[in-house]
Amino acid sequence: MPLPAASLALPESPLAAARQLLVVLAPSWASTGGSLQRFARNSAIDEWRAIGAAIPVSLGRAGLGWGIGRHRGSEMRGPRKREGDGRAPAGLFAISELFGTADRESPFARSARLPYRCTSRDLKAIDAPLSKYYNRLVEHSALPDRDWTSHEEMRRDDERYVLGAVIAHNSEPPVAGAGSCIFLHVWPSPGAPTAGCTAAARADVETICGWLDSAAGPLLVQLPEAEYRRRKAAWALP
Repeated sequence: MPLPAASLALPESPLAAARQLLVVLAPSWASTGGSLQRFARNSAIDEWRAIGAAIPVSLGRAGLGWGIGRHRGSEMRGPRKREGDGRAPAGLFAISELFGTADRESPFARSARLPYRCTSRDLKAIDAPLSKYYNRLVEHSALPDRDWTSHEEMRRDDERYVLGAVIAHNSEPPVAGAGSCIFLHVWPSPGAPTAGCTAAARADVETICGWLDSAAGPLLVQLPEAEYRRRKAAWALP
């Protein structure tokens, strides 16, 4: 007896609903840098097309480690991302919002096509695993129960967070100690490794953030080159 058609269907790609994709490739798990290429398509049945040229990016000071994102359930060989380990998360992740120092009424904020959050001295990124606010951006003064023992300032005196995008790693809901507060942000100098984020030149970050569009379901895939090749067909990667 033939199997029902539904049982013969291939599993849906985790990229099925996406029409914008950032692909970050690193030479190996230990690499502290790599390249980022933008891709777009008009619909899920169209081919991905490259947008602009690939740009250099910095990664974690300890390289990459598997994070928690849209790739759950996939076979994962290699290091795992943990809080404070200096690794940038590997895998497939949504890009959920933008942040920066520009005022909400600035031309950039008004034209942004992802939700935009203007940073302030009150905005903190909570990286304390035992806090109920772990892996969240919170307004410090608005919370009566400040239960965290450590955090990161989102309004800095350098340019790293002058503009950036939030990478939705370990967010649905967060697993304590699995890594927090992962961003695409501006690097302090070319090639300088990060504490676990992905960083690039300011002009490149501005271009990317201005291009991202929530209606296109933007995703980040970030992998060592060998892992990318291994998953390209199954994930329907470009």
